[in-house]
Amino acid sequence: MTTAWPAALRLRAAVRRGRLTALAWALVMGYVTVFVLAMVHTSYDTWGALLVAPALMAIGTPILARVAANNPERGVFKLLIVAMGAKLFCAFPRYLMAFVLYGGAADAKMYDQKGTELARYLTTTDLFAGLHYDLGMKVAGTGFVIIVTGVVYAITGPTLVGGFLVFSWLGFWGLLFFWRALQIAFPEADSRRYAKLVFFLPSLLFWPSSIGKDAWMMFCLGLTTYGVARLLDRRFGAFVCIALGSLGTAMVRPHVTVLAGAGLTVAYVLRKRPQQVSALGPLRTVLTVAVLGLGVMLMLQQVSTFFGTSGTGGDAVNQVLSETSRRTSQGSSVINAATAEDPAPAFSLNPARLPVSVISVLFRPFPFEASNIQNLIQSVECFALLVMFVRAWPQLARIPKLFVQRSYVAFTVVYTLLFCWAFSTINNMGILSRERVQVLPLVLVLLAIPRPAGSGRPVAGRRRPPVWRVQPGQWGGGPGPEPPVAVGVPDTVSRIQGGSTT
Repeated sequence: MTTAWPAALRLRAAVRRGRLTALAWALVMGYVTVFVLAMVHTSYDTWGALLVAPALMAIGTPILARVAANNPERGVFKLLIVAMGAKLFCAFPRYLMAFVLYGGAADAKMYDQKGTELARYLTTTDLFAGLHYDLGMKVAGTGFVIIVTGVVYAITGPTLVGGFLVFSWLGFWGLLFFWRALQIAFPEADSRRYAKLVFFLPSLLFWPSSIGKDAWMMFCLGLTTYGVARLLDRRFGAFVCIALGSLGTAMVRPHVTVLAGAGLTVAYVLRKRPQQVSALGPLRTVLTVAVLGLGVMLMLQQVSTFFGTSGTGGDAVNQVLSETSRRTSQGSSVINAATAEDPAPAFSLNPARLPVSVISVLFRPFPFEASNIQNLIQSVECFALLVMFVRAWPQLARIPKLFVQRSYVAFTVVYTLLFCWAFSTINNMGILSRERVQVLPLVLVLLAIPRPAGSGRPVAGRRRPPVWRVQPGQWGGGPGPEPPVAVGVPDTVSRIQGGSTT
């Protein structure tokens, strides 16, 4: 009996390995079959995606493995792999929406056509002799996305579905940057809950998954936020990330760059000072604030040039927002339609209406406002978010205190309020749903605020907090001081907590 038991275990393990091997071979053969059929019956515009998807997974998997290796939570690698796979998968329904439901009446069609022309030019021209290509429009804004699309197509070949996959993949890395920023600058937050929200919220999965500005903005905003977190935690390379991310957003939507810059300036002024300050510390702070302020002023000038207004004062801002309100007051999903007596749609930038703006931008459309199936699906998500915020009131009540204690929360709150104030002028629910993804990753930070100590009884079977390999907030910055070990905790735990991620 004793000798038969190990033999039975070995037999069971062999059967399990055999099943996994058979399943792997079945998946490979199925993929090859689909690939061959697609090559026969479709063009490279479609079957090229079957080459792009495995390449993107192959590039991303080692990076995610490295990120997960330094994470205190268990199962992080599986979560990240599933998140990347889900993000890539959502490129297909996003493509179907643009080219089947809307019949190609989407910006992605124009980006694909002009990106294909640019890619053909890049692959047939001697780049060392110089580039002389006329986009037919200014580079900032739509022209820059055309350039990005052309560079992508020059690498992958002109494949429309493959382009959707690449842009969706870029959007995923933006979400990963947001997640890592939370772990760096707000380590006591519930990062696992935040990961589930930011990686699997339907809006963040779906909208930034097509060729266009949304995916690019998600990537660059995530990189900027990651740089902000590193700056607030005094880490090397923060300004490089902020500069690259801000440049990327400024080339597409400079007004969003201004909002992020304003949030960063407030957060940097409020960040905690180290216990031991060097003689140059105050001077460095003043110079940094001056540089950040100068950057915001330059972005304001870029916004003025981008929208074709004169100056950067209140009249210019009102002119831009009035034009935005007018342009988005079309279609069947209009919120505030213009009347016959007043051809201009109504909007208000009174600060007293900021709470209404926050509700409108973050939680509309309401279910009773849905005019089609797309709005109805979006309203379900908005209502679920509203319920989550209502239930998280004990955590939200800590925001005023955390605003000063955790400057990353200050960055989140300032950016969110400014975004809601500026984008409350959008009068089309469909456009608002798509634009909202630029603020949702930071809004979700508020749902990751931990409960105040002693706020409730522990739930039986609740997962214990993870054991950090280094002190919270010090990842990549070398091991912190070794924390005190609780009575009865094995000595191996103290060694893990005081160790280094490297």
